[in-house]
Amino acid sequence: MTAPSLTGRAVFVTGGSRGLGREMALALAEAGANVAITGSRPSRPLDETLAELKSRTAALAFVADATDAVAIGHAVKAVVSAFGRLDVLINNAGLGMRAISETFNTTPANFWEADVDAWRRIVETNVHGPFLAARAVVPHMLARRFGKIINISTSDITMIRNGYSPYGPTKAFLEAASRAWAVELAGTGVDVNVLLPGGATDTDLLPPSPNKRGADGHLLSPEIMRAPICWLASDASNGVTGGRFIARLWPDDHDVPGAARVDTGETPSIM
Repeated sequence: MTAPSLTGRAVFVTGGSRGLGREMALALAEAGANVAITGSRPSRPLDETLAELKSRTAALAFVADATDAVAIGHAVKAVVSAFGRLDVLINNAGLGMRAISETFNTTPANFWEADVDAWRRIVETNVHGPFLAARAVVPHMLARRFGKIINISTSDITMIRNGYSPYGPTKAFLEAASRAWAVELAGTGVDVNVLLPGGATDTDLLPPSPNKRGADGHLLSPEIMRAPICWLASDASNGVTGGRFIARLWPDDHDVPGAARVDTGETPSIM
């Protein structure tokens, strides 16, 4: 997707070294945005993704765990210092069920048998992480009366799927929080939306396997996130807030994404 408004736009992607985060970061860089990514620890994927980004645009990478408020705060300040602004936050960093079981997708992981520390790490990453990043960027966005927060979620069924707790329920929290943040920020120029692939994707959230598949038997490519993230980060989506967008439903005409928006009403159906 090409969008003139993305040229020079400053984007901060948590968990941007691999999977969905990497694909979204590269798509935005190719569209002209300046992109900063984080990884929870030093890694070859983080270095390689940064190199790819730098071949396309101005780019930064930080070792900053999503649950570390100080590290995230320092990264945000560095982005603003380097790019002169921070326009878009993509809360992508997440921890999945592999922290509890490497066979969760074939043998349901009973919550009462879960390791307490693993459970806590998933909740900290997926619940506190997006809050910490949003808390750090919103003051900069409010000062400029412009900003976009895009929270990466999962399918409804995953939120309540047998053996997917606490990962699924943490995404239910994130979606509820996104709706609340959109209301709190209404009229400020800062939009908050949710984006999800619409099915299992070929990322490290699933255990490695020659026959890797999601619970529904299918597997999406991470590239499915490219068109919707560019639209949500561009001026084309200005004023669109409180929405839930499904990448799998994105139409070929990228300028008319209404079919991909799923509104759940005042009370999410999951409740």
